[in-house]
Amino acid sequence: MQLITALLVVASVAEAHYTFPALVAGGTSTNKWEYVRKTTNYQSNGPVPDVTSEQMRCYQLEPGNEGAKTMTVKAGDTVGFTAESSISHPGVLQFYMAKVPSGETADSWDGSGSVWFKIFSQGPDISPSGLTWPSQGASQVTTKIPSCIASGDYLLRVEHIALHSASAAGGAQPYVSCAQLTVTGGGSTTPSDLVSFPGAYKPTDPGLMINIYYPIPTSYTPPGPEVFTC
Repeated sequence: MQLITALLVVASVAEAHYTFPALVAGGTSTNKWEYVRKTTNYQSNGPVPDVTSEQMRCYQLEPGNEGAKTMTVKAGDTVGFTAESSISHPGVLQFYMAKVPSGETADSWDGSGSVWFKIFSQGPDISPSGLTWPSQGASQVTTKIPSCIASGDYLLRVEHIALHSASAAGGAQPYVSCAQLTVTGGGSTTPSDLVSFPGAYKPTDPGLMINIYYPIPTSYTPPGPEVFTC
């Protein structure tokens, strides 16, 4: 009986967590881990344990592309990720991109260095009765590739940071995945305000250490840089 109870507890914890296993492009979802590098939590569904760890970049199970392919999309296209089973916690949703340097490709580059620019950030809706988070319950999350960025290979990074236990440092729970893209039809704008992962966040950042329940916050500042716009 104790073994059965323990297994049920483990199963319920896994169900409460989530992954971002498949790329969404062209209005359809691809196969799991087809264009997304397999994450450490592909079985456990658990969060990145520390925002200052190397896992915060792409949460990869192993170095390299792990067999992921590269999807060709156009600048300005809508892209995203599936969330499995769904985003079950309240928290902030953000997307970043990083341009692959000359001499490398999306399937060979590790995304290191101050190369990441934020393209989307979705915090809470705030009212006197509390915070509501638009991403909570979503089974798919999307954003648009900036139409002005240069053509070339990129990594696309999604993060959802659950904040239900974030009243103390280290309580935030990030869920992260990276997909491999080739962007065509781009412009000539070079994004600024670049950050690195790890390095962009600290456990005590206001957007990561916050009691989202009481007293009810009157504002929210997401972690990381401002969103890049064309």
